[in-house]
Amino acid sequence: MKLWTRFKTAHGRIGFGLLKGDLIHEHRGSLYDEPIATGATIARDTVDLLCPCEPSKIVALWNNYHALGAKLGKAAPSHPLFLIKPATTLVGPNAVIRRPAAYAGKIVFEGELGIVIGKRTSNVSVEAARDHILGYTLVNDVTAAEIIGEDENFAQWTRAKGYDTFGCVGPVIAQDFDWREAELITRLDGAERQRYPLADMIFNPWEQVSRISQDMTLLPGDVIAVGTSVGVGSMKEGQLVEVSIDGLGTLANRMG
Repeated sequence: MKLWTRFKTAHGRIGFGLLKGDLIHEHRGSLYDEPIATGATIARDTVDLLCPCEPSKIVALWNNYHALGAKLGKAAPSHPLFLIKPATTLVGPNAVIRRPAAYAGKIVFEGELGIVIGKRTSNVSVEAARDHILGYTLVNDVTAAEIIGEDENFAQWTRAKGYDTFGCVGPVIAQDFDWREAELITRLDGAERQRYPLADMIFNPWEQVSRISQDMTLLPGDVIAVGTSVGVGSMKEGQLVEVSIDGLGTLANRMG
């Protein structure tokens, strides 16, 4: 399994490469078009890891797990239900999640698998969708929960999930990752809050890419957050949220 990551050195240089153990093997060119190894390596603990991609948008699904749908009393949708998180929400591993200045309510963590798009994708079939996925990453789809129902005339999902720092993504993009046998775990200050199998998805990753590509064009680096399952909860200032999947590592972010 190949693990791609982006990094920033102490001198501010940004690069990318393959993470192998404690070393990053640097590459040049484009991550999405046959990147070339430079031969240089850099120690992982000497750099800051960034979000491994730079999406134009994050497409975030709702009600995409059978277990959560059953808990909420929601029928399985016939088409993926989604909203758009703007690119300005994006932060990488170890970045601080900041409370919006004018919001004093509940802020919620949602540990999710993320699909990273590898090439321009529009109106592709389910079979073809596999070739449009670069790999998989981890997402914390942060939400200002009380904003959603603030106006009874319009559910404000995009506003609630669109604040700066509310799109935590990383630390790697894993290629050749088999999501069907994996489970996701979310911990809050070390206490397990979510543990669910990815195989419980209503729409699998290939179906999501195909269906969503019929609604909009997906660009290289775009992220589809596949939805979360049971165990979502609130977090307070100072608390640490860790989203983990074996093979993808851990995405850790603290609420500021």
